Amino acid sequence: MRPSPFQRLQPDTPVTVTLLMINIQSLTFAYPRGAPLLQDFHWQIQRGETWAILGSSGCGKTTLLYLLAGLKFPTSGTIQIDGEPLKRPRPQTGLILQEYGLLPWATVRENIALGLRLRSFYGADGVHAPRGSQTPAAKPVDWWLHRLGLTPVAGQYPAQLSGGQRQRTAIARTLALQPDLLLMDEPFSSLDAPTRENLQALTLELAAEHGLTLLLVTHAIEEAALLGQKILLLGKAPNSRILSNPGAGLPEYRESPAHLAMCQTLREQMKGEE
Repeated sequence: MRPSPFQRLQPDTPVTVTLLMINIQSLTFAYPRGAPLLQDFHWQIQRGETWAILGSSGCGKTTLLYLLAGLKFPTSGTIQIDGEPLKRPRPQTGLILQEYGLLPWATVRENIALGLRLRSFYGADGVHAPRGSQTPAAKPVDWWLHRLGLTPVAGQYPAQLSGGQRQRTAIARTLALQPDLLLMDEPFSSLDAPTRENLQALTLELAAEHGLTLLLVTHAIEEAALLGQKILLLGKAPNSRILSNPGAGLPEYRESPAHLAMCQTLREQMKGEE
């Protein structure tokens, strides 16, 4: 008797998961009546990688992040995430903006719980939350308050918080939804140096803890060299370069000769673009 083809779909059948998470091919993007910010752009990102996106103002860093978030769409070319064409914002992608995006009338606890409440309302529909069994069990809000050091200010409002506390709240709200891809748009640029360094270290810890693929837009050369194990250096379209930076993220890397050398390399290459 011929075996049924449906036997291949049994739950115990091993599944091969590709390491390629993001695949961008021949992407071009231009605003109306403007020159292309990205032109014939190709980029591949493996699952679990940490990238910094660096470039001068107006080169398309934030636009690229919004394209990956599904908030903008290419003029031509394709974006695939996990082998699927990106046609709308995907529920497994987290986006953290420079200005935090917190509700001013909601407490820290309520802001962190916001996404979870929305997912509970819509259910696992594949649009607002991963479909069906793809949705992992969410950690309670109290767990995130404790992990991000926000328990003492859980009942306060954004206007009562420091910049670092507001950013921690934004990070907790996003990670509570258990994304596999985290996009950050200059998240530390408005913070003082000690707060910025603490949050940089915390972000890398959380990315490692939760197996995140992390893409961080920054205008700061030192930050790109510190955080990005790979660095995408964007120039005027169609120019872009990729630099490998394997020491990034190690505790001792900030003061190392390798970090200083990478900063110098990035400065020289950015001057060349100008």
